[in-house]
Amino acid sequence: MNLDPITLSYILLVLIASVAIAFFQYFYQGKKQSRVTVILFTLRSLTLFLIGVLLINPQVKVLEMKSHKPLISLLIDNSKSMAFFKEEKKIKSIIKSIKENKDLNKKFELVSFSFGKDVQPLDSLNFDDRKTDINEAILSIDKLYPNKKRATILITDGNQTSGNDYEFYKAKNKIFPIIIGDTTYHQDIQISNLNVNKYSYLNNNFPVEAMVLYDGDSSITSNFTITHKGKKVISKKLYFSPNNKTNTINVELKSKEKGVQYYQASISSTIKEKNIKNNSRGFSVEVIDEQTKILLLSSIIHPDLGAIKKAIESNKQRKVEIKIIDKDVFNIENYQMFIFYQPNFSFKDVLKQVSSNYFLISGIKTDWRFINNLKLGIKKSTINQNETSAPIYKSDFLTFMQEDIGFDDFPPLMDKFGKIQFTRKNQALLGQNIEGIPSGQPLLVALEENEKKTMVLFGEGIWKWRSSSYLKEKSFEGFDKFLNNIVQYLTSNKKRNRLEITAKKSYFANEDIVFSAFYVDQNYRFDKRASLDLKIINSSTKKEISYPFSLMNNSYQVSRGGLDPGIYSYQVKVKGQSVTNRGSFKVADFEIEEQFVNANQNKLKKIASRTNGRVYYNNQVKALLNNLITDSNYSKIQESIISQKSLIEWKWYLILIVIFLASEWFIRKYFGRI
Repeated sequence: MNLDPITLSYILLVLIASVAIAFFQYFYQGKKQSRVTVILFTLRSLTLFLIGVLLINPQVKVLEMKSHKPLISLLIDNSKSMAFFKEEKKIKSIIKSIKENKDLNKKFELVSFSFGKDVQPLDSLNFDDRKTDINEAILSIDKLYPNKKRATILITDGNQTSGNDYEFYKAKNKIFPIIIGDTTYHQDIQISNLNVNKYSYLNNNFPVEAMVLYDGDSSITSNFTITHKGKKVISKKLYFSPNNKTNTINVELKSKEKGVQYYQASISSTIKEKNIKNNSRGFSVEVIDEQTKILLLSSIIHPDLGAIKKAIESNKQRKVEIKIIDKDVFNIENYQMFIFYQPNFSFKDVLKQVSSNYFLISGIKTDWRFINNLKLGIKKSTINQNETSAPIYKSDFLTFMQEDIGFDDFPPLMDKFGKIQFTRKNQALLGQNIEGIPSGQPLLVALEENEKKTMVLFGEGIWKWRSSSYLKEKSFEGFDKFLNNIVQYLTSNKKRNRLEITAKKSYFANEDIVFSAFYVDQNYRFDKRASLDLKIINSSTKKEISYPFSLMNNSYQVSRGGLDPGIYSYQVKVKGQSVTNRGSFKVADFEIEEQFVNANQNKLKKIASRTNGRVYYNNQVKALLNNLITDSNYSKIQESIISQKSLIEWKWYLILIVIFLASEWFIRKYFGRI
């Protein structure tokens, strides 16, 4: 107990006062003085002293010693590859032997987790996760126990199918892998990669590239085939040897039918293989009848032109041609949509002839006096001064579905300074942020009148947005999809559906099936009160599965995995409304967790070596446990904790006061002094 001098002086005064009061009561006023009087005097002094100190309420520093066991984090691979290797019983037996080892539990605190794509506290094992992310499992435990002395037991085959490579992860503690799966060498031939375009045009050829790998010690001949609707369309003989273990096949197939076409690539040989699931792989191509041609007409040469062209042409159904108004020759009848970049007086005849929807982009070279005179439904009163404005995402934009791709972090665009006015119905997707202050003016706006649609972007420099999107996401996909959403809106002449669904046409068996729905009421306003259901029907078995949609910002979402390979139809329905949307998709017969022949010993040995751990096989569990039990590096950690407490928090202190008071009362009662 450490007390400051002032508190100590108060306690000393309380002690003197307590003794003085008790002395006055029992000796100065008392008539008889005996041994009993001394006892009563002592009890009264102690009681008064304890009560007085309690009123002062000094803060007492308390030192507590605690000991902590070192930690063992047990990570168990719950992916489908464990079941594929038929090791389920062995894994459960290993876990049981670890958990029931008394010496281990006496020395260590044991925490258990299962992992596939994500990490979960161990409840039960079903070995049905369709992805394996070993790196994420180790990283999650490091984050969960950053300062704990511990070891990690990793039960896995070492085959990772998702996330960053765990081989080079710098773990903070020793890792002891227990290798699950076949470690015996087997000959194998497999299709390791298959590259194909997503789209092709009707009656055109499209390329297919396949890479076939052979792992064996003899020379063999194999046959590579591609089938479509059960018919063989390609057949090639391949030759492999111990010195020639790779073959790359490049072929071209003809697109003869519109729509999504499904193909199967297969490799066959005479060798006896343990795993034949990696001998075939499906792929799909969407065959389209025609391409939307877009004219990007500009008054100047600018980096924006190339960025816009690349973004829109990421969708193979669209082709963009760049023309300079005063230099190039063009025929507007050859195009289905128009983008006018920084128009000036030279655009006069083109704008009069164009009856289609268009996208107008302004900048510092735009002639706003010319645009204002055209009565396009938009005016801007400008002066001879430029301004920069950054985007602000408008979550209430409902003209078409567009998620926030990080617009608020994009660089500002440059345009002429001025106030914007509209004479047509409009809605802003992006607002202007000028030097950190929202201006209330739109940056990107949609205008509609009598089924005529226009989009206007007030500013040049959109190429910076595409670069910024790539730096942030390591992909152009988000930005490219944003521009293609604008094109889709402007090129669609259909009456808008109240329920729009976004989903892929084809999925792998290990892939999550993701649906996004956009539903509006009869006034075409987004309806957050709606309840949407997704019904998925297997075309072969007729089995039906239903899932509810969840509201996420300005759309409804559902994501589910675990569908068996096959062709499915789906129906999305709004409860209480006669509004539905239908479609179909295919789940390809490709389980990435079933593509491996052996456990990946090399990677597991490397991460064990990097962390000063050691690899064990599934028949060496006892040796691993004995090693951990006898390892002197894992001993109990003594921790000293200093805390401050008030006397009133100490129950024994209050009990002591009650005991002294009760004792004094009892003695006085017994000797007739009350």
